[in-house]
Amino acid sequence: MTWNQQLVKMKNKSRVLQTIIDQSPISRADISQHLGLTKGTVSSLVNELIEEQICSETGPGKSSGGRRPVMLLFNEQAGYAIGIDLGVNYILGVMTDLSGNIVSEHLKHMNSMRYEETILVIKEVIQSLLDTTPESPYGVIGIGIGVPGIVNKEGSNILLAPNLGWTDIHLKAEIETEFHLPVIIDNEANAGAYGEKRFGAGKNFENLIYVSAGIGIGVGFILQNSLYRGAEGFSGEMGHMVIDIDGIECRCGSKGCWELYASEQALLNQAKNIESYLKRDDLNLESLVEMAEEDEEVKDLFHQIGRCLGIGINNIINTFNPEQIIIGNRLAIAKELLLDSIMEVVKTHSLRFNQENVNITFADLSIYSTALGASAYATENFLNSDLQENLNK
Repeated sequence: MTWNQQLVKMKNKSRVLQTIIDQSPISRADISQHLGLTKGTVSSLVNELIEEQICSETGPGKSSGGRRPVMLLFNEQAGYAIGIDLGVNYILGVMTDLSGNIVSEHLKHMNSMRYEETILVIKEVIQSLLDTTPESPYGVIGIGIGVPGIVNKEGSNILLAPNLGWTDIHLKAEIETEFHLPVIIDNEANAGAYGEKRFGAGKNFENLIYVSAGIGIGVGFILQNSLYRGAEGFSGEMGHMVIDIDGIECRCGSKGCWELYASEQALLNQAKNIESYLKRDDLNLESLVEMAEEDEEVKDLFHQIGRCLGIGINNIINTFNPEQIIIGNRLAIAKELLLDSIMEVVKTHSLRFNQENVNITFADLSIYSTALGASAYATENFLNSDLQENLNK
């Protein structure tokens, strides 16, 4: 088989598999009609996928006049992926099947994010998930990790993670060496955007922007259905967009960065000025949300954070004219307290024609957006490499 023939076959096999994933149960004849491929080509490719245990046959479907067709299913339990959300004060790990359904999870809260300590916890979380792996033909097929910082274009190094205090960290190599599995590293907001696009609030939108509002703020862009990374892979660092040129000094070296006024850390810092809050032992976002039900001062603080979130979102809307803005990560817990003040700023300051069709919402996947996006990276890497390997046999 020539190289061009191999490429055509790989592309067709990928299209057949994606059709089964999207539309199963589906017959070979329907795949042939949907993709414009001959029945012989589809049958050959489907037989390979069945042999590889990526797909399976199920009972006959409805007849359109002749013999009832055999239906095909995607075997979502052929293998499992691990997704890690490396937060600034937590590590969340999930194990998913090949359709992104969570089968187990592990959350660890962290006080110190020194690399030497954090890497041990990352390995602990991964190992705990590995220990829960169900029986399957392929076992765990890869690990995706979303990190709060700038990752190089190759996905091998974390160049800078200001809120962790990390520079030039070779996380991919260390995890691959430890677990002998393929590892994909990406910015956590990119992974969160991808998670919401694949599984959450962004399913029906081609141009969406995901705002990851946790201890810091990151932004992920899905433009024309594709993740936009920028020329060198560094896009999305809008937490360091300056909204007050003479403002608070930031760890990045600038002043007045958006995340200093609109993040979970900004909320916690400003809450230290509220006497009733300081009397409590549980000083965290969840306790503030609870207090806001009865404490007007705390409720006003959420409105202030919401307004600052709205300022950045307004700038994003006027710059990108997206169909959808999704607010995710930890601050999504407080959506009822934030939405009105965000919308007030957007309605007042966004250009009128940019407002008309934009949908502003909170993440459907709650705290899982990044972890699920990261696991989806691992799954797609496996499915694509599996197709390639089998063509080369």
